[in-house]
Amino acid sequence: MTGRAQARTVPYLFVAPAVTLMVVILLVPVAIAALLSFTDYSLGNADFSFVGIDNYEDIFSRRTYAKMIASSLIYVGVVVPASIGLGLGSALLISSLRFAQDFYKAVFFLPTMAALLAMAIVWEFMLNPTIGSVNALLSAGCASPFWHGLLSGAFLGVDPATSWYGNACATGFPLWLGDRAYALGSLCFIGVWQAFGFNMVLYLAGLTAIPRELYHAAEMDGAASAWDRFRLVTWPLLGPTTVFVVTITTIRSFQVFDSVEALTAGGPSKSTYVMMYAIYEKAIRQNLIGIGAAITVVFLIFVMAVTLIQRHYVEKRVHYS
Repeated sequence: MTGRAQARTVPYLFVAPAVTLMVVILLVPVAIAALLSFTDYSLGNADFSFVGIDNYEDIFSRRTYAKMIASSLIYVGVVVPASIGLGLGSALLISSLRFAQDFYKAVFFLPTMAALLAMAIVWEFMLNPTIGSVNALLSAGCASPFWHGLLSGAFLGVDPATSWYGNACATGFPLWLGDRAYALGSLCFIGVWQAFGFNMVLYLAGLTAIPRELYHAAEMDGAASAWDRFRLVTWPLLGPTTVFVVTITTIRSFQVFDSVEALTAGGPSKSTYVMMYAIYEKAIRQNLIGIGAAITVVFLIFVMAVTLIQRHYVEKRVHYS
């Protein structure tokens, strides 16, 4: 082998282990799942047959799977923007503090460090309709004229007697995890609580990379208010961080499973029947590997499509230094 040929070969040898691992760990399982999605295969059953696109027809025609897709999209649509907004706001507030920055970083990042299943059990107790602290605090607010008026919207011109909170004070607060009107919203709230601390840390890292001289230059150019400095300096230079935060938060939101399994098991009435839980229920609990693989393929397509769309629109507004 000549020196020139060896120089062309060496780079491929360096990347060969990484490419091999990617193929074995990522591409091969996806290909196997795609093949199984066209069958009625189940573990322990040596006799299975190809069913064509029947599994996919079930996913897009049955009401249960329509609820699955809707619940997943609603969860992602609520958790992603809310956790990103809170993460950015928390990062800006903490970076402006002169004291106790490390304390607030630890407090806000704690939900990310804690075991999700353990935190789900804590939330189950807090949202319990009889002994939970959430309903206890709301009930205490009913006895306080100030908090009752604030929570019922009286300060915004809403009649407390006809408001949701006023009606709940009279009739009782809902079953947060047992009522299909509130179960998905409760899980979304928990998802935001779990995710925004991680986003806060990422934005804090992005803020430390912005040169202070740019803020002084912006002030000299007339950006006197904090909003002007944020709009003209901070937000554009946080573009690369925002692309990463949006992408990783979207993927993690689609992957929600622990809190659903621990708190609602997909109910009530399939109102929290998200895609990861559906994959677990069909493929693991019911041993329907074919339909579970089909849901997995649809899940991967949804994640890839949403991620690519977000990156396309977000990166158009990104300034890379």
